[in-house]
Amino acid sequence: MPDQSTRTVLERFPAGGPRGSWPADEYAAQQQAQGQPARVVMDLRTDSFIVIADSPAT
Repeated sequence: MPDQSTRTVLERFPAGGPRGSWPADEYAAQQQAQGQPARVVMDLRTDSFIVIADSPAT
């Protein structure tokens, strides 16, 4: 059965950040600490990292 969830984009970060800097991961961790089920995905088309939250479809 296909996944019946919707994705909400919480924030976008450019992929070319300084070496050793992980702003998308840090942002996702902050959201998770607040109870928001956030994760980072790569958008190859725009060369950016996107923090998204999955929520069940209503």
